Amino acid sequence: MPLSYRENYLRNASFQYPEFIPMHIGISNASWDQWRSEMEDVVVRHPSIWPGFEKGKRDWDHFDFGPAYTKGVPFRDAWGCVWETDINGIEGVVKESPLSDWANWDNWRAPNPLETADRGPVDWGQRRRDIEAAKQRGDLTSGGLPHGFFFMRLTYLRGFENMMVDMATEHPMLWKLIDVLYEHNRIIVDQFLEMGVDMMSIGEDLGAQNSSIISPAMFRKYCRPTYEKLLQPCRERGIHVMLHSDGYIMDLVDDLLMSGVTILNPQDLCNGIENIRRELKGRVCIRLDVDRQKIVPYGTRQEIRELIEEEVRVLGSPQGGLEFICGIYPPTPPENVDAVACAFEEFRTYWWDGRGGA
Repeated sequence: MPLSYRENYLRNASFQYPEFIPMHIGISNASWDQWRSEMEDVVVRHPSIWPGFEKGKRDWDHFDFGPAYTKGVPFRDAWGCVWETDINGIEGVVKESPLSDWANWDNWRAPNPLETADRGPVDWGQRRRDIEAAKQRGDLTSGGLPHGFFFMRLTYLRGFENMMVDMATEHPMLWKLIDVLYEHNRIIVDQFLEMGVDMMSIGEDLGAQNSSIISPAMFRKYCRPTYEKLLQPCRERGIHVMLHSDGYIMDLVDDLLMSGVTILNPQDLCNGIENIRRELKGRVCIRLDVDRQKIVPYGTRQEIRELIEEEVRVLGSPQGGLEFICGIYPPTPPENVDAVACAFEEFRTYWWDGRGGA
């Protein structure tokens, strides 16, 4: 019998000879709003990529982009940060930081993670029921921390420049804030550990276009201890940990893996395919973030196909350890989304159907 999606995913993440490469395409609400029914036409042609999708279910006249994603509507999150965006469907940026002045510390409180998520109330009872229902169906189950759970949260709360100065000068208040963030995130991790999920997903944007935002030395001093305390309990229970980061992160790889990351989600062309092969292949499951800056939004169908074929050949193997995610954002046209889907369908079994020599 063919492996279920869950069985195949976990085999792939553990280098235990899966039957296909897990491949996903995530379409942003900004792209849905831009292309609407034209994008739906693409999605319905590829049920292997978007199983169960039904055309006509979206109400385009009453589209809810959500907090921090709606143009012209400032949003104050549970931490007190005020977000604004200029494009519907694209996450905004923090315009007001509640701890921009450390003098505000005594009047500031972190949210209670048992009651409030970053952008609204949380129902842990419902989350448990959803996880149990997924287990009953045999689906892959996952928990996670909000994107920007630690390093980025520090910059949101203090402001980026203030935080960089705090780290450079070893400001004593910084350690207090780090303790608060650790405890907040620990409670969330413990909830998912109790549920027995298959994996934990976390995200931080640690890189710029050509270098990491934070130096390896600063990461080891201020971030890695918290990462380790949060992630090691997951690894002790055999739970995979997937970390996403935009930007160039090759100089942080060793610290991320030693912290407990088992599935790493780097951008392909930003980090360099050869760099990713040299630094990551065989050491960690690579959840490759397919280019969304040049080739996918602006390239031809052939260029998109050639990119994905190269990445499968260079980074994949019969043992597994490679998966793909492609995020779709404006101005990517529907025909290029179709090209990605076709390439994914063509190459997902490359290493097991004779083409890859398996």
